[in-house]
Amino acid sequence: MELRFLYIGSQDTERDLAVWLALPGARLRWRFRHFGADVAAVDVGTPPLVLLADHRPPGSVLPIYAVADLAVETSRLTGAGWTLEQGPLGTPEGSATVLRDPSSVSIALLQVDRPDALDGAYHDPDHEHAVRP
Repeated sequence: MELRFLYIGSQDTERDLAVWLALPGARLRWRFRHFGADVAAVDVGTPPLVLLADHRPPGSVLPIYAVADLAVETSRLTGAGWTLEQGPLGTPEGSATVLRDPSSVSIALLQVDRPDALDGAYHDPDHEHAVRP
């Protein structure tokens, strides 16, 4: 498992993006508005990417771990006491599940089948949902 994203809930993606981009070396990787959501990825220089998302509860943080086999890892964790909260869900990079531990801490698992899907879409000048500065 590799920590790929920190999915952070935002009340105002534009405001929060400006604050995160003020970190030394931080840069915008991509940003999209689609399906009623505004999501921006901030590269802070080392993994994981920070995802700011206005459709998540403000102040919430969901760690997203990349796994080689989503079904196997989800089954392994549910067998060890985690509860399946959601999924499998479709994402641009692949399928995901959200799991909760006995103390109600949630994590997500992501099988990365299309690792550069969002970077590629963002760099497509004709992509209608990309938000560029």
